Formats: sequence, structure tokens, C-alpha cells
Amino acid sequence: MNGTVKYDLVIVGGGSAGLAAAVAAYDSGIRSILVLEKDKYLGGILLQCIHNGFGLHEFKEEMAGPEYAQRFIDQVKERGIECKTNAMVLDITPDRKVHYSSLEDGYVVVEAGAVICSTGCSERTRGAINIPGTRPSGILTAGLAQRYLNIEGYMVGKRVFILGSGDIGLIMARRMTLEGAKVLGVAELMPYSNGLNRNIVQCLHDYNIPLYLHHTVKEIIGKDHIEKVVICPVDDNLKFIEGQDMTFEVDTLLLSVGLLPNNPLLEKIGVRMHPKTKGPVVNEDLETSIPGIFACGNSLHVHDLVDFVSAEGRLAGKNAARFLNGGLGDDTAVIDIAPLNGIGYVLPSLTHLDSIDDTVLKFRVKQPYNNVYINIKVNGQSVKRLKKPYLLPAEMENIPLKGLELQAFAGDKMEMTVEVEES
Repeated sequence: MNGTVKYDLVIVGGGSAGLAAAVAAYDSGIRSILVLEKDKYLGGILLQCIHNGFGLHEFKEEMAGPEYAQRFIDQVKERGIECKTNAMVLDITPDRKVHYSSLEDGYVVVEAGAVICSTGCSERTRGAINIPGTRPSGILTAGLAQRYLNIEGYMVGKRVFILGSGDIGLIMARRMTLEGAKVLGVAELMPYSNGLNRNIVQCLHDYNIPLYLHHTVKEIIGKDHIEKVVICPVDDNLKFIEGQDMTFEVDTLLLSVGLLPNNPLLEKIGVRMHPKTKGPVVNEDLETSIPGIFACGNSLHVHDLVDFVSAEGRLAGKNAARFLNGGLGDDTAVIDIAPLNGIGYVLPSLTHLDSIDDTVLKFRVKQPYNNVYINIKVNGQSVKRLKKPYLLPAEMENIPLKGLELQAFAGDKMEMTVEVEES
């Protein structure tokens, strides 16, 4: 099928966000939809997440990752939405031409009316955090270890240490233990965990796996294969506190040190990127700085629950359909949205006044808080002030805003800010 074809909507990525977007667009009246997935199967990262904890928000029941993915795969199939696997997207152009290649179709250019990017995220590697020491085998990211174990059936090690308390690392601490490995501990650079509290309890506390907060790896020892790892506490400036080293004999070091949205296709064409999230800057419709190109899921910003990824995918699909039907307006007053005190980032980065009824502010705090207020202001005047008993960096907050709350502030230039106020 070498050549050029046309579709109303092309979705790049067939994981939880892309599948939800396809279903939502179809249910909004769009029939000419193409989903492109680079892997052999639809479902994305969910296929290797065999633990439970998925679906409580989306389906009101608890399920494993593959089961959750299958629900959306079934919905896509029921609607007859066209999906191509083993299809690598090579390029997206500003005028919404999507270039992909596959063994089945060859090299194809798709002329799309709208594009949704739901390409997920990638793990930070050792090279991104500059751990000193030798460079032996036996060091791998937690997600890769999860794939080896759950998909390939390969046990990566027997004496394991984990750097970073992200959710994948915590889940792999339990998974490795259940498979017979000895997990000697988890070190976290920050003075608090970066994983969900339920995972700390269920994956560490329940298995007596120690968590070393405000610690990191000081040195890796080993020639051909890792033999030891040295961890050390750090001070408030993240400098090693000398004389407090701890050495562990290991055959495996797993890295759970953060995720980064995967957006080389959008960066290449000059889509404006967010300095904090590393994903695209979007408005309330999840539209990027290039009209008709939308982003959602972990390629936009890293989520804590897949249920929220699916909800965001649905919003992208619905708004892409509105764009195709001429229903997205952008000629009204623009409100810029910025994080202030205690807020790491807030999405969307801007909104149009005529669409504010659909705006949900999503944000993360920089550190844990107890008994504080979230204050949302427009041009310095408070619009909404909410009491929060606790806030954690690992948990994304969602606050809906209605148009009536902003009508009094309409003007030529408006700025919304979100900040933490300690009582």
C-alpha cells in the first residue's frame, strides 16, 4: 500500500490513551480513524503490568493491566476502528501528514484532518543521572526488568537493590520478591517517596523491604557484572554525607528514577514544549501549538493512574472530533495559566474563555504538604480557594473550573495562577 491515503483522524500510539481517544472520537461521529501502533499488539505498557490496581475509576472494579487494556481493545474492535500494529511512525508534518512504515504496507503517507499523539513515555537511564563507578552488566531500568520477567519469562537477578521509589520500582520490588529474589532495599534521593502510598505499603512494608529516604547510590562496583552497590545519605543540598556509606552485595541494580514524555515527532516540527513536564504545551482542548495536533496521556505529562490517562485520551478524542467538525473556537480571550508557590506544574498552560466550562486544572506539588489551601487567582484576585488535608508530589490533583467563576475577569490580558498557601 505504498503511497498516500486520507483519514479524518490519525492516532499515534495504541496504548490506554490512544485507544480511549479512538473510541471517544468514534462516539462523537468520526468514522474515518486510523490508529498506528509500533509494537506487535495494542495495549502499550499495560501488557507487561500483570499486577492489579487498574480500573477502579474507569470501570469501578479492580483488574490487571492486560485485562484493563483488553476492555479498550474490545471497544475499538466493536466499533470497527482501523488499527495497524507493527507500524512505525517516522514523521508528522505541521500540515498533519503522518508518515509511517510497516512490513505489511511499506512506506505510507497519511493525509489527516487531525492528529492525536499518545506515544507514552520513556524511562530515565543511568546515563541521565550520572551514577559513578564501573559500567558492568546487571544494571537496568525497572520497566525493562518488568518486561523481561512478565513478558519474556526471564529472571534478571537474585540479589536486587532498587534506586528510586517510583511506582514501577516499588511494584518490581514486590514482583522480584514473589519470584524468589532477595530485594535488599530501595533508596530514594528525596526525603519522601515518589510512589503512591498504597504501593509503599503493599510492595515494601508488606514484604519488610527497607526504604532509605534521602539516600542515593554513591558507587557501583564490579567488572563484568555488578557485584556491589554503595549507597549513602545526602544532605539538603543533595551532597553525600561522608562516613555513612552502606555496601550491599548484589547481582542486579534496578533504576526507577523517573519517566519522560516521548515526543521526538512533535519536537522535530517545532511544537512548543513545556519546560517542566517535557511534554507539549496544550490548551484546555489538549491542542498543541500547531492547530489540529493534539496530545494526551503520558506523552503529555506523566500520570499516576492509568484511569486518568484514559480519561485524558477521551477528552483528546472528543476535542479532535470537534476540531474536525469546526467546533473548536480560538478567537476569544486567552487566559495564561502559571504555577506559583509550591506547584511544580499546571496543565493546561492556557485556556480560552469560551471553553472554560470544560477546563480541569491538573497539577502536582513540589513537596508533601498537610492542611494547606490551593488558591487559584486571575489577575491577582482569588477565584477559588480549597482546603487540602494533604498534598503529595506522587499524586496528581484535579480541580474543575466553571465559566461563571471567571466572567468578572474578562479582559484583554488575563493570567491565572495556582499556588499553595500554608495556613
